Amino acid sequence: MLADALDHLVRGVVDHPDDVVVRDKQLRRGSVLEVRVHPDDLGKVIGRGGRTASAFRTVISALAGSDGARIDFVDVDRPGRGR
Repeated sequence: MLADALDHLVRGVVDHPDDVVVRDKQLRRGSVLEVRVHPDDLGKVIGRGGRTASAFRTVISALAGSDGARIDFVDVDRPGRGR
């Protein structure tokens, strides 16, 4: 449910909504939502000073309640990360 909500929010912000991928990874420390977007949209998702990313985290943490969830924005252009 959280991944679907985050996917919907991110698609509303970016220019390339078809390139948005949100994965829910279950780790020992809890749930991690991994967000991948088109490289041109990464700045829009993070926002000036990280404000947009912080807003996404606030909304998702409110929806998650006591379960909590981390959000990681993945830069697929950097070597050794992403794909």
